[in-house]
Amino acid sequence: MKHEYCTPTQHPKWFGLAVQALAILSQENVGTCPSIELAKYLQSEPSLLRRILSVLAKEGLIGTREGRDGGYCLRKPAESIRLIDVYDVFRADSSISCGIIETAGTHPLGKSMKSAFKDITQEMEDSMRGVLSKYTIADIAKQLEAKI
Repeated sequence: MKHEYCTPTQHPKWFGLAVQALAILSQENVGTCPSIELAKYLQSEPSLLRRILSVLAKEGLIGTREGRDGGYCLRKPAESIRLIDVYDVFRADSSISCGIIETAGTHPLGKSMKSAFKDITQEMEDSMRGVLSKYTIADIAKQLEAKI
């Protein structure tokens, strides 16, 4: 019997790091920022951050410039990048939703529970997507400015 396991493309932490990096890049005083600088701000491993940034670049959210003055910059206004766009880039499945479904066994009760869990976790996903659709990178950046 084939088991369905949660296998996200990237680690769930990638979404959080991506949002933080985009918020930093959205600041007015930040032009092009090297990955090593972003990693310092986020206290993250530079090679991990470069992997995340490469996905964002591939999807057109950020641009890259090579050379001595190289680095990363936003390709779109921060007001137009919704958190759901970032979530979708990383196909960040909710690990709690996946974990709930995986607890149901293959016995008759487990199959019924799996069906019920799928309905509930779909509603959870829809709700989360609705919330993420309301906010942009600019919103996150404004919250940062207010707290710094």
